[in-house]
Amino acid sequence: MGNNESNIKSFRQERGKLFRKKNKGEFAVLAVIFLLGCFFISRKEGYHMDELLSFELANAEFTPWIVTTQPEGRLEKFVRNEIYGDSFGETVANITENVKDVLKNRGASKMLSYKADVYEEPVWIPAEQFRDYITADSRDNFNYLSVYFNVKDDNHPPLHFMALHTVSSVFRGKISPWMGCGINLVLILGICILLMKICREFLFADKEPGIAVCILYACGMAGIATLLLIRMYAMLTFFCMAALYLHMKKKKTGRWKYQNKLLVLVTVCGFLTQYYFVIFMLFLAGVTVVYLWRTEKKSLLYYIRTMGISAVLGLCIFPFSVSDVLYSERGVESVQNLGGGFSGLGERLGNFWKIVLEQVLGGGAGTGIFLITVAAALVCWGLVKLGQDRELAKVKKVEREKARRSKGSPVWEYSMICVPCIGYFLVVVKIAPYYADRYLMPVFPLMALLMGVVLRKSLDFLEKYLKAFGHRGVLTALAVLLVAPNLWMTTPAYLYQGYGLQETMAKEYWDRACLCVYEGVGYYQNLMEFTHYKETLMVTQEELLSRSRDEVLETEEELVVLMKRNIDREAVEEYLAKEYGYAPAEYMIRESVHGDVVRFYRK
Repeated sequence: MGNNESNIKSFRQERGKLFRKKNKGEFAVLAVIFLLGCFFISRKEGYHMDELLSFELANAEFTPWIVTTQPEGRLEKFVRNEIYGDSFGETVANITENVKDVLKNRGASKMLSYKADVYEEPVWIPAEQFRDYITADSRDNFNYLSVYFNVKDDNHPPLHFMALHTVSSVFRGKISPWMGCGINLVLILGICILLMKICREFLFADKEPGIAVCILYACGMAGIATLLLIRMYAMLTFFCMAALYLHMKKKKTGRWKYQNKLLVLVTVCGFLTQYYFVIFMLFLAGVTVVYLWRTEKKSLLYYIRTMGISAVLGLCIFPFSVSDVLYSERGVESVQNLGGGFSGLGERLGNFWKIVLEQVLGGGAGTGIFLITVAAALVCWGLVKLGQDRELAKVKKVEREKARRSKGSPVWEYSMICVPCIGYFLVVVKIAPYYADRYLMPVFPLMALLMGVVLRKSLDFLEKYLKAFGHRGVLTALAVLLVAPNLWMTTPAYLYQGYGLQETMAKEYWDRACLCVYEGVGYYQNLMEFTHYKETLMVTQEELLSRSRDEVLETEEELVVLMKRNIDREAVEEYLAKEYGYAPAEYMIRESVHGDVVRFYRK
C-alpha cells in the first residue's frame, strides 16, 4: 500500500513538472501581468466618485445613498433600534417578532411604517458615520441582505457589490485600492487564461498567439483601466469571455444537451453583474442559433432551453432588474437613445472609436506599428496573388490544407468573436450616457484578440522574409512593441495621483471640522477625507448662503473649507467673514486632482 501511494505521489509530481514545463511561457506572461497589475494598484491614490459609491452600496448598512438632510437611512435606524439586541438570542427574537408583525399588519407594521430622522437643512456628520458608510465592521460584516437592499434602488444588479462587501468584511474598518482592484486583478488573470485557451483550443495550433493577445490586452491601457476602476466592469468582462469560451467549447464538442450547468451559472452571474451582459449575450446567442439551425437542428432546442433557464433564474434572483431596465431614469434614457434615430451618431462613433485607438491599439506609436505590419503583409499578399512569389504561394496552400484537415475551418469561432464585438460596440455607441471607456471594457479583450489574429496572419504572409530573424517569438515581440510606448509615456486612467496628499492632510487635521461646498453629488469624490475630519457639513452654495445660524460655525475657531469646481469662492468667503468672522488663512490644496480647493479659515 505504501509503495502504491508513493508511486501515485511521484506520478503526480512528474505530471505537474511536465505541465509547468509545457506551459512555462504562459505562466511567465501571467506572472508579468500580475506584477504589472500590483505596480499600478500601488500607484492608485484616489477614486472616481462611482468607485466610492461602490463601497457605499456594498457596505452602508441599509443606506443606499448619502443624504445630507437624512444621514441615517430609515431601514438602518429600524435595524439599529428594533432588531439588534444585546445578545444573539435577543436579536433572533426581535427578528421573529417583526416578521410576524409584517405578516399580520403588512403596511401598518412597525417596520414598514418606521420613519427616519429628516432635517430641514443639511446637518454635520461625524467621521465615524462616514466610515460606516464605506467600510464594514463587526456589526454589519457579511450582511448580504443589506447589499441586496441597497442596490435595488440603484441601476445595477448586486453581484459585484456583494464581492466587494465580502472583501470589506474580511478587512474590517478599512478601505484601500487593493480591496477593489485586488478583485479586478484576479478577474484580469482569469480573462487572460480564457484568451489563451480560446487561441490554443479553437484558433491556432501553437501557444504564442494566446501569449501575445494577453500582452496586448492586459499590458495595454485597456486592461490596466479595467484593473484600476473599482466597478463591476472587470467582472462583467470576465463573464462575457467565459460565456464565449463555453459556447466555443460546446460548438467543438457538440454536447448541447448535457453539461449545461456551468453555462447557466456563467450566464446568470453575468446578468447579475451588469445589464450590458445581456447585449453581449444577445449577439453571441444569435450567432449560436444560426450555427445550430444550419448544422445541428436537433441541438437548437436544448440551447434555447439552457438560455431560457438562465433568464428565469436571473429574473427570479433579482426581479428589480425589470424596473431598472424599463422604468429607471438611466434605463429610460438608454431605450430612448437606442430608438432615437441617427442624429449625432457620427459624433458618438468618432468619440468611442478614439477610445478604442487609445486603449486597444496603443495610440500613436502603437497604432503606427500595427498599421505598418498589416501594410507590409498586404504587400506580400499582393505579390503572392500576382504570381510574383509562386514558391511562397505553394507553401501557403499546402499549410492551409493541412490546417483545414487537422482543425477544420474556424469560421464559426471567428463569427462568435466578431459579431458580439461589433454588435456590442454599435449598441453601446447608441445607448451609453457618457463617452467613457468603461462601457467598452467587455469587448476590449475581443478587440485585442482580433488584433492578435490580424498580426498573426500578417506574419504568416511575411514568414519568408522573417526567416533570418526566426518566426518564433516575433508575434510576442510585436505585442510588446505595441504596448511599450503607452506603458512608458502614458499615465493610466483612474490613478488619481495627488489625492493621497489631500487625504494625508485630512488625517493630520483630524481634530478640525470641515465645510464642503459642492454641486450635484460631488462630495462622493471626497468621502475618504471626511472619514478623518472631526465632522463635516456638506452643502451646496445656495444652501450655505441661505442657511440659518449654525452652532458649529459659531464655536469653531478654525475651519477647513473644501470648495469643489464651479463654486463662487469669493461669495463663500464673503459669507463666512460676514456671518461668522472667518478670515482666509493659508491654502492647503490648490486645484487638486478633482479640481478642489482646500483652505484654512480662522477667526
